[in-house]
Amino acid sequence: MGLLEMKQRVSRLSQRDRGELQTYLVRLKHGTPGWKRATAKKIRDMQAGKFTTIEALETRFARG
Repeated sequence: MGLLEMKQRVSRLSQRDRGELQTYLVRLKHGTPGWKRATAKKIRDMQAGKFTTIEALETRFARG
């Protein structure tokens, strides 16, 4: 089955089934080595005091 056929089949699924499929795909992504490395780096950065405050985010979004 090709990607196009999978997309067509997914589009015909019920809302509930699409939600379950989405959850499954997210879990697959979280199991990849790249995701695990990126998450570990974010945790290390936060523990080292490197994080963005809400105020800094609001300023960035206000600038566009």
